[in-house]
Amino acid sequence: MKAKPIAFGLGVAVLVVLPFVLNDFRTVQLATVGAYFIAILGLDILTGHSGQISLCHGAFMAVGGYTTAILMANHNVRDLWTIPIAAGVAGGIGLLAGVPALRLSGLYLALATFGIAVVLPTILKKFEHFTGGSTGITLFGKPTQTGHGVGVWRLTNNQWLYVLTWSIGVVLFLLAWWLLGARFGRSLRAVRDSELAAAASGVNRALYKVLAFGVSAAFAGVAGALFAINVAYVSPDTFPIQLSLYLLVGAVVGFFGSIWGAVFGALLIQFLPDIVGVFPHVDTKQAGPTTFFFGLVLVVLMLVLPLLLRLASRISNRGYLGAP
Repeated sequence: MKAKPIAFGLGVAVLVVLPFVLNDFRTVQLATVGAYFIAILGLDILTGHSGQISLCHGAFMAVGGYTTAILMANHNVRDLWTIPIAAGVAGGIGLLAGVPALRLSGLYLALATFGIAVVLPTILKKFEHFTGGSTGITLFGKPTQTGHGVGVWRLTNNQWLYVLTWSIGVVLFLLAWWLLGARFGRSLRAVRDSELAAAASGVNRALYKVLAFGVSAAFAGVAGALFAINVAYVSPDTFPIQLSLYLLVGAVVGFFGSIWGAVFGALLIQFLPDIVGVFPHVDTKQAGPTTFFFGLVLVVLMLVLPLLLRLASRISNRGYLGAP
């Protein structure tokens, strides 16, 4: 039990040091990693712990990002104040999405949630007067940006974005850690493992499944808001359909069902296109090659992960039995 607090402390120490040893470009990249980290935390609560497959978390990020952009650009709301509002809006939509999901599971639920990811870009383009359509909304230079063009605690703008994103990321990690260790998390896992047994134990199956959607979407809404603040621009292409797949792959890479590996999945989403770009004749500016490699990573993990889990279980059992 002591290993986790130590690991958390070391992780925070690394986060504090990084912006002062990296250049501005890498610092702002890691700020984007922080946004993906928060989204994967939310997805892990939903899929990893309640067992409900979601392929629409990119859409929930888009809801959070557009909420922030619209409030900043059209209503002169300071960027920091838009973050909890984005969480509330995305969380509310997540609760609504969770109600019909009660009657679906497995592949059918995955397809239904993927439908949300497919439909949302069309909606964003249709309501052009509200969302900016295909052009999107530019936030660069807006007076509602905190830290842009001025020193905040003597930080550069990119350092400020890093501090903002990862400070919220650490808080939400602690919140997720607490939730999953409390009755909420135990109830989610009970529903995931056996709905019949959970109901027999007095767990309200419908309530916790819907709440899991709402909490998970709220995390994604925060991630989307921070992403919009970081890039200072939103459009339908900022949150492509493929983003939902990337987040799912990131959750799997981050040891699905454990929030402790979420940072590895976030790093993969940010830097896999750069890694793929070293191969000749691969254009990472196009979505196709990058999506192919994310899919390849997912397939390989699905094949290898069960073997690794069985191996880990055998090693653990041998240690428990006292064998060398």
